[in-house]
Amino acid sequence: MKDCVFCRIAAGEEPAEVLDETETAIAFRDIAPVAPVHVQLIPREHIPSAAEVGERHARVLVDLFLLAQRVSRAAGIAGRGWRLVTNVGREGGQHIEHLHLHLLGGRQMGWPPG
Repeated sequence: MKDCVFCRIAAGEEPAEVLDETETAIAFRDIAPVAPVHVQLIPREHIPSAAEVGERHARVLVDLFLLAQRVSRAAGIAGRGWRLVTNVGREGGQHIEHLHLHLLGGRQMGWPPG
């Protein structure tokens, strides 16, 4: 989708600091981080949110989690702990209608988050 910033990043049409990628997913630094480590993990395919994920997306979901593991190791936070968050819908805090996971780490995370 040309009007989706994450689709443009996945296609290489929009700049991003890509950290790792697979055939189905990509990990890049967040442009407005809320933690010392804040990475966006997105599928290359446009999926509006977690509410639209189906069985056919099994491969991309596995890749997103594997990317999260690899990025956390590369960032040196794998053994310390990290948080993986997805927001769904307006009330859930989703601002971009493209499934994305926030990998957050490098500091103590509180609960509840919001």
